Amino acid sequence: MRKGSSMADTQNKQQDQDINQLLKVRREKLAALQEAGRDPFQITKYDVTHHSLEITDHFDALEGKSVSIAGRVMSKRVMGKASFCNVQDLQGDIQVYVARDSVGEESYADFKKYDVGDIVGVEGEVFKTKTGEISVHASKVTLLSKSLQILPEKYHGLVNTDIRYRQRYTDLIMNADVKKTFVMRSKIISAIRRYLDGQGFLEVETPMLVSNAGGAAARPFETHYNALDEDVKLRISLELYLKRLIVGGMERVYEIGRVFRNEGLDARHNPEFTLMELYQAYTDYNGMMDLTENMFRHVAKEVCGTTTVPYGDVEIDLGRPFERITMVDAVKKYTGVDFDEVADTAAAKKLADEKGVHYEERHTKGDIINLFFEEFVEEHLVQPTFVMDHPVEISPLTKRKPDKPDYVERFELFITAREMCNAYSELNDPIDQRERFKAQEAALAAGDEEANTTDEDFMNALEIGMPPTGGIGYGIDRLVMLLTNSPAIRDVLLFPTMKSLDKKPSDAAKSVKKPAGGEAKKSSVTREQALDLLKKYNKEPFHIQHALTVEGVMRWYAKELGYGAEEEFWGITGLLHDIDFELYPDEHCKKAPELLREGGVGEDMIYAVCSHGFGLCSEEEPKLEMEKVLFAADELTGLIWSCALMRPSKSTMDLEVKSLKKKFKDKKFAAGCSREVIAQGAEMLGWELDDLFNKTIHAMRSCEASVAAAMEAEI
Repeated sequence: MRKGSSMADTQNKQQDQDINQLLKVRREKLAALQEAGRDPFQITKYDVTHHSLEITDHFDALEGKSVSIAGRVMSKRVMGKASFCNVQDLQGDIQVYVARDSVGEESYADFKKYDVGDIVGVEGEVFKTKTGEISVHASKVTLLSKSLQILPEKYHGLVNTDIRYRQRYTDLIMNADVKKTFVMRSKIISAIRRYLDGQGFLEVETPMLVSNAGGAAARPFETHYNALDEDVKLRISLELYLKRLIVGGMERVYEIGRVFRNEGLDARHNPEFTLMELYQAYTDYNGMMDLTENMFRHVAKEVCGTTTVPYGDVEIDLGRPFERITMVDAVKKYTGVDFDEVADTAAAKKLADEKGVHYEERHTKGDIINLFFEEFVEEHLVQPTFVMDHPVEISPLTKRKPDKPDYVERFELFITAREMCNAYSELNDPIDQRERFKAQEAALAAGDEEANTTDEDFMNALEIGMPPTGGIGYGIDRLVMLLTNSPAIRDVLLFPTMKSLDKKPSDAAKSVKKPAGGEAKKSSVTREQALDLLKKYNKEPFHIQHALTVEGVMRWYAKELGYGAEEEFWGITGLLHDIDFELYPDEHCKKAPELLREGGVGEDMIYAVCSHGFGLCSEEEPKLEMEKVLFAADELTGLIWSCALMRPSKSTMDLEVKSLKKKFKDKKFAAGCSREVIAQGAEMLGWELDDLFNKTIHAMRSCEASVAAAMEAEI
């Protein structure tokens, strides 16, 4: 183990002081430049002739030639009369040699005062150093923009995922792979456009603000249109307007645009995302399958240079023919249940009960087939697979199969066990469509917030007449995730949706929950003292990691639930909750009060610590919301981490609730994590299990990087 936390905290305080001083110095440098009439922010343009990659790739042609480059100073070595710096631009970085004799004494003195992070323009000759590094020998260096902040440390980079997503600009500077991902994203979208344009499709734009948000099973965002004094919704799909264009005679149309769905955030979902939808007259879902397969293969070849792409620890083969299987046959393949032999909804529900598949009272046979598919089949669909012929109940806009009217001509493309694409033979029978809308409205009345409502203008369009049509929709973000080997959707969104850090005072006041006593709970020991106390009785890295994880989770929950003023109390309670477990496992929660009191811990925290063992090793019942959260989340963190370690990423960042639920049901998996305690905790809080799962996964994501860094320092 390394030295104790006391020294570490002292060092951190000193570091904060040093950083503040460095920031002050940067502003003083800017003030001096401005006073001298050399304000870099008054420069409006700079002529760039070359980028770094062009110079390195074409060195033979450019050696000895004059070039002009611009970019950010990422490192600097000052050595008397000559110095080196590394300049980063769009394409990469290149070394710059700055000599006093070449740029002049005054300019060299200015250069020595430049900081890492400053943006400079460099004129000079291309050459190769004695060590063989391609460089630019500067004849002139111009400060174009002064950086007033300090970049993250070079070699460790920016690793905190929350900061990376919130400050994408810093992420792009420090992590070259991130910039590469977003360059590839742009190329993927361009490749899709070129492919569809080459197939005779016309790109169009349709409204984002709509009176009726239809075309998908999703809850819309709502807003108010002041000029019209009308409530409107943000679109959840592109479908219904694009079909109107098919009615109008535009036989092949597509749109790539943002859609908005008022739903949760996880590794695959963001409330706003980029959707591609296309519609082609005079074809069906078989034609759409061929188009989809060819499009995915084309884009991969064009952008990645190959049809075999890595994802996690598997190779995805987009070059071979995609497997095609009906949903009923897929369920039969992985469960042995043939729903063609299941008579009705009652029989389907009986099978669901036998297999432990949860359903709602309103669900019909078709819904239960889909639930079986989600529960038992999806995880096996790693290589590209078209799943066809869905039940009509879950496909309100799709044409029925003439020979099997309980099913529709629909397919979903699955890759890496994820839905990548959804496509239909589009329903063009206005009478049938109206009946489907009625069924959707009945589902809405029964509590399905994602059900559609009747769109009368769309119905009018169908009654005018729509030709037989095939349609496809897929999320651009998921395709980018696949082709860039990215585990989470936030990794491919430049600015993913994040919870606000700077709520208005009025909002914050409303959201902060007051404890019974009227005052926020305060810890009687500092975090430094608590960590020392933990390490006094715990030496095993596993126990320390668990303590740090629960601390991070409790801090997240404190902020999430409106107890931001008590974050320190919640966090330290989580840190100390298992203080006695390593040395006194048989006296867990019984020995803790003695150890905690000796360390100066207050009685309210001691009670909270003991209450997490309620019913198992303690009689102290969780009463406060904080105590209930600790009771529920403590056990759950172990299960979540066990699930994460089973994934290729070994991370919670791409763990989904669906995967966690499956492991929760498997009593043999991580058998030491009590399902009963987790369920009891959810009940105490008045939460659904899914809600507890989702929240705790996000809580663990928030602290995963910091816990890993802390453990690295411990070893």
